[in-house]
Amino acid sequence: MKQAHIKRVRDLVDGVLLLDKPVGLSSNDALIKAKRVLNAKKAGHTGTLDPFATGLLPLCFGEATKFSQDLLEADKRYETTVHLGITTTTGDTEGEAIDMRDVDVTLAQIEAVLPQFRGPIMQVPPMYSALKRDGKAYYEYAREGITLEREARPVTILKLELISFETPLLKLAVTCSKGTYIRVLGEDIGHALGCGAHLIELRRTQVGALTIDGMVTLEALQAHEAPLTLLAPVDALLSSFPAVQLTEELAKRFLQGQRLALGKEGLTLPDTVGRVRVYHDTRLLGTANLQEYAILAPERLIAAAH
Repeated sequence: MKQAHIKRVRDLVDGVLLLDKPVGLSSNDALIKAKRVLNAKKAGHTGTLDPFATGLLPLCFGEATKFSQDLLEADKRYETTVHLGITTTTGDTEGEAIDMRDVDVTLAQIEAVLPQFRGPIMQVPPMYSALKRDGKAYYEYAREGITLEREARPVTILKLELISFETPLLKLAVTCSKGTYIRVLGEDIGHALGCGAHLIELRRTQVGALTIDGMVTLEALQAHEAPLTLLAPVDALLSSFPAVQLTEELAKRFLQGQRLALGKEGLTLPDTVGRVRVYHDTRLLGTANLQEYAILAPERLIAAAH
């Protein structure tokens, strides 16, 4: 007689895990492993890291998934090691070498080239990327030996700092806008230096206001007796927004989705209009837009049961 398959009951888990993603694991695989350890019902990540990259991968659980889009839009910081003189098919260690050149480059030449990559620049997305055309990822075309024409896209390199240079290895710190490919930046710097390049290390150290402080490895998560205690609260994703405190009555109306006129309520409000996080006492109610004339317009709400 066939045994009935018993479906695993997942828990309602809310919070943010600052995962230190290991090398060789996709962001999705890392999420699946963490979700299994926490037995969480709902989870999502906040923008992928390449399998060969390591570092900060914020994972959102439960109510935190409502705010993960904010981190997709956020600026990010990386530290990377660029190997000059060797170009690969993927721009990193996962590809095959396709061009090798002598590296006759001085520190002065590097310092002369870097300024052209600071500020707003145009970048051609790599073929080995998850961007899609006609419903098919670029990397799938690349694996079939097909190279597509790609349009350059605007990105912003907010900071590009030289950490060290010891031929042929160039270490850089990069703070950039969403949509920036550090692999392409490394290749373009190598091209500008006339010797080509690929990345051999890439580590993300910041996403929006989240940093490597409090980061947890998968091994530490799996070995922890109480892994749920490693989660940061949902509002860790919202720390860059000003806070608004509501009374109990106003909180009830806010959670019903009502726009609130706060001008005569005697509340302490931020000086400027824009996005805010909203609380009653210590409980996060959600996010809202604080508009002119102290109008609070609800945006994303936390479920009342939480």
